[in-house]
Amino acid sequence: MKTQLDLMQAALDHINQGFSVFDTDMRLVAWNRGLWEMLDFPQELARRGTHLEEFLRVNAERGEYGPGDIEGKIQRRLKRAELFEPHYFERIRPNGQIIAVSGTPLPLGGFVTTYWDVTEDRRRQEKLERTVEERTRALRQSEDWLRLVTDNIPALIAYLAPGPVFRFANRRYADWFGQSVASIAGRPAPEVVGKELFKILEPHINRAFEGNAVSYEYERERPDGSSAYMRSTLIPDMTQDGRTLGIFVLSLDATDQKQAEAALVQSQRMDAVGKLTGGLAHDFNNLLAILMGNLLSLGRMDTPIAKETLDAKLSPMLEATKRGSDLIQRLLLFSRGKAIDPQTVSLARVIASAGRLLEGSLPSAIILETEIENLDIAARIDPTQMETALINLAFNARDAMPEGGTLRIALTETRLAKREADELGVSPGAYAQIVVEDTGSGMDAQTQLQVFEPFFTTKTFGTGSGLGLSMVYGFIRQSGGAIQISSALGIGTYLTLYLPLKRLEAGDGGTLAETRGARPPRGQGELLLLVEDDPDVANTVTEQLQNLGYSVLRAESAEDARSLALDVPELRAVLTDIIMPGQINGLALAREIHQKRDDLAIALMSGYADWSSLAGQDTGCEFPVLAKPFAEDQLADTLHTILATPPVAAS
Repeated sequence: MKTQLDLMQAALDHINQGFSVFDTDMRLVAWNRGLWEMLDFPQELARRGTHLEEFLRVNAERGEYGPGDIEGKIQRRLKRAELFEPHYFERIRPNGQIIAVSGTPLPLGGFVTTYWDVTEDRRRQEKLERTVEERTRALRQSEDWLRLVTDNIPALIAYLAPGPVFRFANRRYADWFGQSVASIAGRPAPEVVGKELFKILEPHINRAFEGNAVSYEYERERPDGSSAYMRSTLIPDMTQDGRTLGIFVLSLDATDQKQAEAALVQSQRMDAVGKLTGGLAHDFNNLLAILMGNLLSLGRMDTPIAKETLDAKLSPMLEATKRGSDLIQRLLLFSRGKAIDPQTVSLARVIASAGRLLEGSLPSAIILETEIENLDIAARIDPTQMETALINLAFNARDAMPEGGTLRIALTETRLAKREADELGVSPGAYAQIVVEDTGSGMDAQTQLQVFEPFFTTKTFGTGSGLGLSMVYGFIRQSGGAIQISSALGIGTYLTLYLPLKRLEAGDGGTLAETRGARPPRGQGELLLLVEDDPDVANTVTEQLQNLGYSVLRAESAEDARSLALDVPELRAVLTDIIMPGQINGLALAREIHQKRDDLAIALMSGYADWSSLAGQDTGCEFPVLAKPFAEDQLADTLHTILATPPVAAS
């Protein structure tokens, strides 16, 4: 533990800000060298357990708080600190140094404080203010002055009058929307930003015209096709009697920050994928054992096989292939999930999905239990991040139970009263409650205070990043929720996640209850063209098509497929593989055939989850795609749909 604390201390010493953590007894828990260098504290105070009063006394005695009653100044500051309330202030030291102090209470008591030396910033600000004042006098507050200032600020600035109509925009704002400064003034907002984007911005603009300061983010596609993210703040321009004359718009480019967040989330996700692969390999070996054992058994039979015997052999083989395909799809979806994609999702579905990924990755000595109170409990979250969070918590629980134990994940709904909500730092109301409980080694009180801090870890150096729980905490807070931890050495750990409750309506597709429609009609002998370069796969799909009542014409290459599609007028549809090594890809072939014969129905199939990048296609696909391996009813469904739907005109 001492080595880990020393490593943490070394890391904190590299931060270019002052940093301190005090516990509920107002005693020092953690700090960094920057704090001592910035505030000149005596070195004898740099020890764990030093009371806050000793620091206050040093400051008071050397005149940091000004002249007057020293004891009174110390006691007043101690009483304010004991309230454990968030605070920010700036203090000018006797030497003229300006220190910004920001304190934040910790979930289980105590507080963390950061200190910045903002002296140079304030001097630059004062210098800038003097410069602006001089320019103001020189230019007599003309529009030329406004343009000069705003065009040189690294931000997008505009002014909207009721309508909403643009009255002003700086050069950066005009460039962002592909306009000139002169072309924006006097034009309605939908014309400037575009109708689609305005639909997203309109609710925020309306709230600002109602007199509210509003902050939000939005995504916009650049001319080169890449995504850019903007963070905007709207400030109402109000009269003394409460009328809103217009709104000021301030926007900052948040693209780099979003990309950094996405990279960090993806890193955590891939770390979880690495931990999952061992268990998945075990599952796949079991599935292959089922297939191999039954195939060998069938191969040894010399006499005709009874239908019951054949069914008994084939049924587990089919189930094994379906489970193998499902495992691969889940792992790929998990590893490729979007970093930030908030949507209203069933939490029961997310827990079930995470549970399936964990099945083979937890030792047999650990029992995984899930309890779902209501299938329609939902939250507006990024489902992939939620899955990543649950898997990270499960692996932490696994590491805490080397001898085995029970890991329980329970989903219920609860209502937080004002007192409970205030303690958690959220608004009162209805919440989805996810409990992740283990019977492991547990944590002491000191560890619980630090467990959500970035880079804090109790694991051996090199085996943990210290980011897992801090990212879980950040994700839950970003989603409008809160997280609580309760633990005791030798007893286990009890984590509770709170997320604002949403309710899924029955039959909206978001619950776990899924219904299937009637089985689609079989084929009536329609002639289909199958394009597949692998003979074994081609034989299997041909048999499936014939069993469904279709006639099949086969092509092993794109060139053969192109000729047959154009020369055989009886053809009704084409089913082609997408990735064919050394040949034109199936999507390009399908588009070429569609250009020349738009009467043909077309469907694609692929064994690659990321086939679009392999095929060199960044845009969407206009044809349905079957993921290999597919069941006969999936194939029947797809063929029935494309044959019953009039072909889309060639573009």
